[in-house]
Amino acid sequence: MLTRNRLIKSLKVAIAASLYISSLFWLYGFGQTDLLIVFLTISLMIPIVFLIHDRFKQQQIIDHLHQETLTAELNLLKSQINPHFFFNTLNNLYGLAINKSDLTQEVIYKLSQMMRFTIYDGRKDTVSVLDEITYLENFIELNQIRHNNTLDINFEQQIDNKEQRIPPLLFINLLENAFKHGVDSLTQQQYIYFSLVTNPQKIIFSITNNVDFQVLQQNKIKRGASGMGIENLSRRLTLLFPEKHTYQVTQNEDSYTTTVTIDLT
Repeated sequence: MLTRNRLIKSLKVAIAASLYISSLFWLYGFGQTDLLIVFLTISLMIPIVFLIHDRFKQQQIIDHLHQETLTAELNLLKSQINPHFFFNTLNNLYGLAINKSDLTQEVIYKLSQMMRFTIYDGRKDTVSVLDEITYLENFIELNQIRHNNTLDINFEQQIDNKEQRIPPLLFINLLENAFKHGVDSLTQQQYIYFSLVTNPQKIIFSITNNVDFQVLQQNKIKRGASGMGIENLSRRLTLLFPEKHTYQVTQNEDSYTTTVTIDLT
C-alpha cells in the first residue's frame, strides 16, 4: 500500500513537471515573452509561499509543544507544594484526638478544606482572590492551634475585587517558610506580619517574620539542604510572569522580609 502511494505521488509530480515544461515551451515558441516572464515569476513565488506556510505551521507546532511543556512543568511544581505541612498537621490532629481536645473537629474541617483546595483548585490555572485568601487563613489558623494561639500574626489585605483571578497556591511557600524558618527558630515573641495587595494592575505579597539566625542555621544543618519551596516559587513566577515580576529579600539582624511584586499590565 505504501509503495503504491509513493508511485501515485511520483506520477503526479511527473505529470505536473511535464505540464510545466510544456507550458514554458509553448509560451516561448509563440513569442509570448511577457507571459513567459509572469509565468516564471509566479512559478518561483509558489515554492516560497509554500516554504513560508510550512515554516509557519512548524512554528505553531513548536509553540504548542512549548506551551504543553510549560503547562506540564507548572502542574509538577504545584503538585510539590507543602506536602510535609499536611503530614505535620495530621500528626497534630492525632495528638488532639488522643487528648480528646475540643479542637479536633475544627482541625479536621480546616484540613479537609485545605486538601480539597490543593487537590482540585490547585490544578486550575486561576482561582479567585477570596479562595486564595481563605486557603492562607486556614493555614494560619491550623498553625495557631499548633502553637496554642501564642503567635502574633497580622494579615493586611488591600483587595479591589475578591473575585479577581490569580494563580493558585502562589504565596503559600513564603508563608510556610515564615513558620518553618522563623517561628520555629524562636521560643517566644514570634511574629509574622504579611500583606496582600491585588488590583487589575498588580499583585503585591509581602511578608516579614522575626528569626533566630543562629538556631536557623543549626536547623538547616540538621535537615540538610533545603530551599525547594523558594526555588519552586521562583520557577513558577518565571513561567507565569516572565519579565513581569520582582522577588526581593531583605534581611536584618533579627528579621526577614520577602516581597513579590507582579505586573499585570
